[in-house]
Amino acid sequence: MDLQALLATHAGEQHDLFAATVNPQLVRVLKTIGFDKEYTRAQGQYLFDACGHRYLDFLSGYGVFNMGRNHPRIKAAIAQALELDLPNMVQMDAPLPAGLLAKRLLAILPPAIDRVFFTNSGTEANEAAIKFSRCATRRSRICYFTHAFHGLTNGSLSVNGNAEFRDGFEPLLPGCVGIPLGDLDALERELRQKDVAALIVEPIQGKGVYLPPDGFFAAAQEICRRYGTLLVLDEVQTGLGRTGRWFGFEHWGLTPDIVTIAKALSGGLIPVGACCYSATVYERVYSSMERCVVHSNTFGRNTLAMVAGLAALDVLEEEGLAANAAARGMELLDGLRAMQQQYELIEEVRGIGCMIGIEFGRPRSLKLRAGWELIHTVNRALFGQLIVVPLMTDHRILTQVAGHNVIVKLLPPLVITPEDVRYFLSAFETVVAACHEFPGAAWDVGKGLAKRAMTA
Repeated sequence: MDLQALLATHAGEQHDLFAATVNPQLVRVLKTIGFDKEYTRAQGQYLFDACGHRYLDFLSGYGVFNMGRNHPRIKAAIAQALELDLPNMVQMDAPLPAGLLAKRLLAILPPAIDRVFFTNSGTEANEAAIKFSRCATRRSRICYFTHAFHGLTNGSLSVNGNAEFRDGFEPLLPGCVGIPLGDLDALERELRQKDVAALIVEPIQGKGVYLPPDGFFAAAQEICRRYGTLLVLDEVQTGLGRTGRWFGFEHWGLTPDIVTIAKALSGGLIPVGACCYSATVYERVYSSMERCVVHSNTFGRNTLAMVAGLAALDVLEEEGLAANAAARGMELLDGLRAMQQQYELIEEVRGIGCMIGIEFGRPRSLKLRAGWELIHTVNRALFGQLIVVPLMTDHRILTQVAGHNVIVKLLPPLVITPEDVRYFLSAFETVVAACHEFPGAAWDVGKGLAKRAMTA
């Protein structure tokens, strides 16, 4: 197969092919909001389309490309692994690359974490955490927080706090209980029954970039210890430098029993995830030679994923990407909070490092409030598109609306520069300023989107 020739032959057909064979509803959405671009190349924090236009990627594949897209060192490591003709997935073996990557991961995790189970994704890592917790404690229930997102497979969906993802798939795994983030009394009421295997937590919730109240995580961890409930920290999005440290839980000094990792672990080039856990949990799950593969998979330890993981960790460490995330994130937060004082539609700016949420709220002025109410009558999530659509169409910046809330989420690659930050802040202020003129062109975007959605 000549891949370059194949792609060239079918250039321009991607949306028609995808609609015909994969997911036509997604293509309708892309066309409605003007995201139906034909990207042909990617490097670092930039995407390039067929016309040669450059786009600043502030989404990074939902947090996959911490090291930037197509990092040359990770590509080179994968190419070398292919050239060596290594004995991949023998299955009845203990592959060296898996042991090497596990050792590297354990070196950056708390000392109590000393085993690694490799998976293909974040949701699969969280499925393993649910199974391991139930087996290790001989308890069945799992607690999670409202707004939580831990994946979309059956077990992970059972601890998902977003109704739009659960709708149509229930009943799910029994015994999973959602608790309001910050409600210690509700947490203790559930855990004191001593039948909760685990509390699964995102250090920063991905769906809206929600952070816990001060002191909450430390108190929640103490309650878990008191009642014998395992603490599972989902670092699928917050881990590997995203928040300015190796892991998000480090900001609160937590000592988890299980940590799940994925997304950026391979630099975005090979699917990979990891469920990292204590020896105590391991000994209760893999309790005998007969149970040595009681939980397993086919591709989890594949050589290319392990090699990519090793290279990705090298890049993160040697290029100082966590420190860059902290510095660039502070520049973004400072700039956005300065705008918050000037523009009434910006209700809150929150986040840590390069994981930032900008929440918009009902304005005070009567004229703007009329536009706000009109847009919300059509669709409560539509206002967010008044921000992300012009950022894309007018400034070539890729962002996202977080779920069905009026929250714009920023997840840039950790390789962004001060120049990238300045460009984003300038473009963002231009878009927000336009939204403060009603009636005006920005609100016409909302009307146009609504009409295109109804036509589609």
